[in-house]
Amino acid sequence: MARTASLSGFPEWLPQERLVELHVLDTLRKTFELHGFSSIETRAVETVGQLLRKGEIDKEVYGLSRLQEDEDAAGEGGKSDKADPHALALHFDLTVPFARYVVENAGYLAFPFRRYQIQKVWRGERPQEGRAREFTQADIDVVGDGELPFRYDVEIALVIAEALSALPIPDFRLRINNRKLAEGFYRGIGLMDTAGVLRSIDKLEKIGEAKVAELLRDELGATDEQAALALKLAGIRTEDTSFVGQVRALGVSDELLEEGLSELEQVIEAAVQRAPGKVVADLSIARGLDYYTGTVVETVLVGHEQLGSICSGGRYDALASKGNRKFPGVGLSIGVTRLVSRILSQDFATASRSVPTAVLVALNNDDSWSAAQDVAAQLRGRGIATEVAAKAEKFGKQIKFADRRGIPFVWFTDDDGKHQVKDIRSGEQVDADPASWEPSPEDLHVRITTR
Repeated sequence: MARTASLSGFPEWLPQERLVELHVLDTLRKTFELHGFSSIETRAVETVGQLLRKGEIDKEVYGLSRLQEDEDAAGEGGKSDKADPHALALHFDLTVPFARYVVENAGYLAFPFRRYQIQKVWRGERPQEGRAREFTQADIDVVGDGELPFRYDVEIALVIAEALSALPIPDFRLRINNRKLAEGFYRGIGLMDTAGVLRSIDKLEKIGEAKVAELLRDELGATDEQAALALKLAGIRTEDTSFVGQVRALGVSDELLEEGLSELEQVIEAAVQRAPGKVVADLSIARGLDYYTGTVVETVLVGHEQLGSICSGGRYDALASKGNRKFPGVGLSIGVTRLVSRILSQDFATASRSVPTAVLVALNNDDSWSAAQDVAAQLRGRGIATEVAAKAEKFGKQIKFADRRGIPFVWFTDDDGKHQVKDIRSGEQVDADPASWEPSPEDLHVRITTR
């Protein structure tokens, strides 16, 4: 089980916990690369103006006063001001820095550009289960130059379903909606402040239908009938394309609604075929950020819905621009730290040992250290993680040291050059040749076992 961090909101893992996290990261990286996504890394620091240009989320930003004071000292002087768009702050997600990266490097990128990015982000919010102040995200996006075919929305959902299926986590569901569908429907029933309706619907799971209906009436001027229709739409949820008929049965007509229905139908249709049981059409999913323009996704662990979304994102047709050039994109972000915290706290997965080392080479005496290093070099040359004992203590103590470290094998070489290896779990000790001996495949590397 994960330890409680000594500084709230900034988790740290023990070595065996870190091995689980590395397994998650490696699995995601391999899956993304199998689908042709290239890795990038952006700087941790952005200007406040860049970070806040898509919405007022000032509370979440960690300003860097020392860096800013250094900048001021080199320029006009003065104190750092959080409201100053040129002030510096740590990024709170990877999407906004990625938009800047695309604009600044557009001349060097081949479009559509397929990128994945795994980095730390920082967010100044109240720590609670599933929410940290420092955490790791894993993002994938496809960005086009001028246009981006809708088929990438389908592909992104399937890639994420494949990546999550390979992780040691409970069953999950990608809950998918389309902003065009929702906005067209609201427009069709006469609610023209579609962004406001979306923000209200986005609160549905937190405050319930009655409160959302009250928000729609009191803040957006909706009639009882309009509020009821908006909530009926949000109540539609299917594991196939039958949602299309259910929406049309509500009797609302709008061109944008039809476009959104068609797009969502394509995503769900492909998912039913290629990721059966992992994707649902959920018309309550709104995503509060205004830059989403089409497909929107939130992902939950079945039976652990209170943890919140472990993966979210969607289509954004105007997130990045350079003069008259527009760079539309679609992408999803996995909350790696949120996932790992739940994996560890619920013992969904454990590392087979606490260190990468498979073999400890014991010392007969202090003069045997160089020969022990020769043995270790031969083992490492064949990919066997090996340590050499630091002191020529009694063999019993060296074995106990290996046991405390979680190392399964201890290697002995006598004064005549005869080699033996001991499995300290079973007690079996056999002759061995450092040029050819191999541990079992299960012991060669740390294995992540799932419950």
